[in-house]
Amino acid sequence: MRKILAKDPIMASIMKEVKLPKIARAANVFNALLSSITSQQLSTRVAEVIYGRVCDLYPKKVLTPKMILATDRETFRSAGLSNQKTNYFYNIANFFNEPSNKRRQWSRMTNDEIIDKLITIKGVGKWTVQMILMFTLERKDVFPVDDLGIQLSIKEYYGITSEKKQLKIEMEQIAAKWSPHRTLASRYLWAARDK
Repeated sequence: MRKILAKDPIMASIMKEVKLPKIARAANVFNALLSSITSQQLSTRVAEVIYGRVCDLYPKKVLTPKMILATDRETFRSAGLSNQKTNYFYNIANFFNEPSNKRRQWSRMTNDEIIDKLITIKGVGKWTVQMILMFTLERKDVFPVDDLGIQLSIKEYYGITSEKKQLKIEMEQIAAKWSPHRTLASRYLWAARDK
């Protein structure tokens, strides 16, 4: 993996500079989506506290679609979820409560199939699903071109001055040489940005 990335001299220097943080993995796609929704537009620490409060509402801190659907809105509000995020929780729970989605075999689906399926849930966007692909399903070749941290890191390290559509085209061109390990490359770009 790292040998392929190291063929790119800029990425090789990033890999020498930074240490990758450990990843906290969600138990499954359902719980990962709830956690991601909770963390939208919040600092990591605040999101962890709120999601922890939500988990504390249930025995064994395990969340299921039926439990979410049986929980009233005020209970979620008292845990710190906004009205909008509470709606998204219900949307996710309704999706996973459908018989066809209860035991979906994510491992048999392509990245694009998973993105297309999950973005049908109101409140779940492509970036959120890409994070699920990378950190829950452990897909090796995901490159979230819309992620601001990755955009800023690539602009800084690769000297790109383009914006918007042209920036994304150039990012994809750079990332093509990292395939099939673009997830790892993305993690290095985030770590480089955070250091």
